Amino acid sequence: MTNDLLGRHRAVLPDWLALYYEEPLELTHGEGRHVWDAQGNRYLDFFGGILTTMTAHALPEVTKAVSEQAGRIIHSSTLYLNRPMVELAERIAQLSGIPDARVFFTTSGTEANDTALLLATAYRRSNTILAMRNSYHGRSFSAVGITGNSGWSPTSLSPLQTLYVHGGVRTRGPFASLSDDAYIAACVDDLKDLLGHTRPPAALIAEPVQGVGGFTAPPDGLYAAFREVLHKRGILWIADEVQTGWGRTGEHFWGWQAHGRNGPPDIMTFAKGIGNGMSIGGVVARSEIMNCLDSNSISTFGGTQITMAAGLANLNYLLEHDLQGNARRVGGLLIERLRAVAAHVPAVREVRGRGLMIGIEITKPGTDEADPQTAAAVLEAAREGGLLIGKGGGHNTSSLRVAPPLSLNVAEAEEGAAILENALRSIP
Repeated sequence: MTNDLLGRHRAVLPDWLALYYEEPLELTHGEGRHVWDAQGNRYLDFFGGILTTMTAHALPEVTKAVSEQAGRIIHSSTLYLNRPMVELAERIAQLSGIPDARVFFTTSGTEANDTALLLATAYRRSNTILAMRNSYHGRSFSAVGITGNSGWSPTSLSPLQTLYVHGGVRTRGPFASLSDDAYIAACVDDLKDLLGHTRPPAALIAEPVQGVGGFTAPPDGLYAAFREVLHKRGILWIADEVQTGWGRTGEHFWGWQAHGRNGPPDIMTFAKGIGNGMSIGGVVARSEIMNCLDSNSISTFGGTQITMAAGLANLNYLLEHDLQGNARRVGGLLIERLRAVAAHVPAVREVRGRGLMIGIEITKPGTDEADPQTAAAVLEAAREGGLLIGKGGGHNTSSLRVAPPLSLNVAEAEEGAAILENALRSIP
């Protein structure tokens, strides 16, 4: 049955639509932190549909909210007042930390970043964007144009002029050998130098922790230091929280808060986890930025009632059960366990991350050369052991990505770590 579905998939869907595993999986249902495939095999899910199943599979509170809302009305568009949309916007505006915040809902992180770019370029009357090397911001034409990762950028054409800044990857590049303070100072000097050679940019867009790039991050405070430089020139800061938001990093509710010394970002984007699998994205911005557009706009599917009901139920569950604290506690245990394993595996260059957002970088032993074949082999071995993880990385896809639902318990963390240990030790 799986082979038949795979053949049908290949016959009607694009060749560039990636599938994991030599024998791709059809996932049929899930519960808690587990999913099952069409053959009845159970897996511990440490990737959550690319960090999207944030709380748990089949979370009763979310499924109940969706079912009840579906029985009333599913959709009406933004042309009509929408109580669930207003209620979720009020919650997110308050949680964002952005003063006088306005919220616009979209259907994905890609669309959210598109909207943020539209707002920034219109507000600043500039189409120049600063972005980070090794970044990823989505698959649309404008988002691809600011993505600093060649593996996810199929064209160099873009409506934007993009300039790439140092700093998103702490342990690679020309400043890797510096101390954290010296690293930040060098990146700030590089930014200042870059700004001396270009027309005034509209904004800097940055992921506090780079997701597709392999869960890499700068030292805490880098973007606060950048903001001092940007603010003096009127350049906006867009924080892409599509993967880092909602407490996943454990230490903070938003990734930008690790860089919050000089205040919140001007614009923040979110998506993925807030819907726990439902299609929700969005933008938060100061009112004068959000309201700068001088033409009509609507959203047909952004903020539709059924997704907003899911988002409200999911957010309530997240806050009431302190899943941010759980990510900090259980994630801390998991990352230390994986570091202890990695110490005995020469192919592991680094285990990095925070909370339940952990990257394991695989290289050829004794070098910094990426080894995507070995990373793929570990992915396969983990699946054989009953664990689903992700992968990513910059110059080549050789970082394993570990991002379970935030309700992961200690026993499940230990089980997943043991499977990963076996998979890593299987490397020839």
